Amino acid sequence: MVVGLIALVGGYLTDYSHGHQRWWANLLVNGFFYFSISVAALFFYALQYATESAWSVVLKRFFEAMWGFLPYGAAVIVIVIAAGQFHVHHLYHWMDATLYDPTHGNYDAIIANKAAYFNPAFFWGRTVAYLATFLGFAHLFRKWSLQEDAAPSLDLHYMQFRRSALFIVFFAVFSSTMAWDWVMSIDTHWFSTLFGWYIFSGMWVSMIIFTNVTMLWLRTKGYFQEVNESHMHDLGKWMFAIAMLWSYLFFSQFMLIWYSNIPEEVTYYVSRLMSDEYRVPFITMFLINFAVPFYVLLSRDAKRNPKFILPVAFLIFAGHFADVYLLVIPGTLFDHHDFGLFEVGLFLGFLGLFINRTLSTLSKAALIPKNHPMLQESKDLHY
Repeated sequence: MVVGLIALVGGYLTDYSHGHQRWWANLLVNGFFYFSISVAALFFYALQYATESAWSVVLKRFFEAMWGFLPYGAAVIVIVIAAGQFHVHHLYHWMDATLYDPTHGNYDAIIANKAAYFNPAFFWGRTVAYLATFLGFAHLFRKWSLQEDAAPSLDLHYMQFRRSALFIVFFAVFSSTMAWDWVMSIDTHWFSTLFGWYIFSGMWVSMIIFTNVTMLWLRTKGYFQEVNESHMHDLGKWMFAIAMLWSYLFFSQFMLIWYSNIPEEVTYYVSRLMSDEYRVPFITMFLINFAVPFYVLLSRDAKRNPKFILPVAFLIFAGHFADVYLLVIPGTLFDHHDFGLFEVGLFLGFLGLFINRTLSTLSKAALIPKNHPMLQESKDLHY
């Protein structure tokens, strides 16, 4: 975290771009990336309850622990958006009011047609709805989970079952619309109907990776001994499966847009594939996120072996951070970006804060839930 703080301050003082554009863009990249991992943990927790899954009960408290970063990620995103609204930076081109004025030289008919959606009151209303929903459900789920520890109650379990199903309904909509609002709108002319699912798959696999790596580390320290090789195998299967889902969505989105060659759509990929600045990172990012898990994690034994899991996990985690970086930076810094110590330091700082909040939250309750009706079934998992 100290490295991140130094990068945050030093990066701001040494960023001579107009409006400190580089500093704000990287703040958005890191804030969104780690916030989305926390949200994915909330979704996965709800999914386990809604499907009455037993295998993951021994991991339940770790999913809860990742919610500890939610308020911090929410604060970063609100600060970035508010700063843009007051024209401190220009990450969001559509926030320029002159684009909607037909009498002004900056008038943009395409953006003007989206004026109702980008209306500040409507935009902020959506943002508040996303954050209130995620923070509110996280608070309730955590409260009910701790209450279940204190006093066994099937009523609490089935309440979480029902509320989890309700949360997934909200998440199905909000995971897409928040991606449109906070990331896709950076390239205001561009849109993709697959974008929400694409972002969703990326944050999901990043969360699974973080869970897998941290769980391997905690088990070597004597914690989570109830988590056995079969649980780790299941996490490996999730990591492989969602990595393939992300790859499928990446290719589907890219192939359809590139092949159709509609100027308003294809320009998004032209700026990344045809640019000397971004071509190599863009192609490398895809190869890491697809080819590495596909070729290394395909076998059963690889999913159970930390010697395979750990290097693949580190690579894919960095690859998905690069994915978010390449979603934001080309549309904000264009060909003037400069990846260096500031970007690395800020990434490590946010990672440190995320780990700190996760472990701090983890320490505030029993690592294994005491009275979950499927706890014994989870402990007995073996195949």
